[in-house]
Amino acid sequence: MNIGDRVRLLRGKEEGIVTKILSNNIIEIEIEDGFTIPVKRSDAVIIDELEQKTFKPVAPSRSFEPQGSIERRQPTTPEILANKGIYMAFVPVNDRELSQHLINNTDWELPFMLSVGSDPHHKGLAAGTLKPKTSIKVQNVLVKDFEEWGTFVFQAFFYRLAFMKLPEPLVRRLKFRVNTFFKSKQKAPIINQDAHLFQLDSEDAVNPVPTKIDVEKLKEQMFEKQAPEPTIILPSKPAVSIDLHIEKLSADSWAMSNREMLALQITTFDKQFEAAIANGMDEITFIHGVGNGVLRDAIHKKLSGHKNVKYFEDAQKEKFGYGATNVKIK
Repeated sequence: MNIGDRVRLLRGKEEGIVTKILSNNIIEIEIEDGFTIPVKRSDAVIIDELEQKTFKPVAPSRSFEPQGSIERRQPTTPEILANKGIYMAFVPVNDRELSQHLINNTDWELPFMLSVGSDPHHKGLAAGTLKPKTSIKVQNVLVKDFEEWGTFVFQAFFYRLAFMKLPEPLVRRLKFRVNTFFKSKQKAPIINQDAHLFQLDSEDAVNPVPTKIDVEKLKEQMFEKQAPEPTIILPSKPAVSIDLHIEKLSADSWAMSNREMLALQITTFDKQFEAAIANGMDEITFIHGVGNGVLRDAIHKKLSGHKNVKYFEDAQKEKFGYGATNVKIK
């Protein structure tokens, strides 16, 4: 059972057109113009095409009616049309080959064209008019050439010899992927064969409508005074040597734990080193003292492998003693 099939309800007299395939074995059927109902798939049966033609109601003759009978005439029920149900199907011929078909399961005639390629180069594959409830075979394709199939482009108009609301032309582009193509196998309508089936007129398959460009508004925006770019404020240029002794960094060091002291010293090192890089300095010296070597080791670890460090070494002993590190900046 597919979108566009004409069905009859088993538990009632209603007939209608399948408009949606829902989850949990539920289908949506249009039984009157614009009025749809959900039913279980098992509660509906497809009306055979031969039955439709054989038992299709014939409009009553209007050659003679008694006077006054017009008032008793019952209004005719508007015909329910299958407006959806255009498919591309690939039917397995053997394990190496597939036959490509276009299927029109709607009640509209479809003047169409099918091409393959990419803009601006397209190759025409088929063109003509797909009659309602018919299909055409387009070509045979090889499974081994799947990645070279290209992008299929289907274009169609909707036509009926009647007064109607004019549907929009259909344009659909399909570029198949291996991980989804071979999972789409099901019974194709009209041809009644197992096929890799793809609906061309589903709601989620509609191509986005190009946005209309307001030329005048675009011109105004182009000539609007541009907001000035934000000024980048560089951090202050640090001194050539930075003393990281805790008493130089905080007046409240007496109340700090060892962990808090080390964290403040490391934070100060990070800020001053990044400031030196930002201001284009060639070198900077950090005075960390001797102590137990924890601060010195932490600084050397940060400098090792840093992308902006050319090298680092112990600073001049005559000037800083044994407790300073000089950093050469790239």
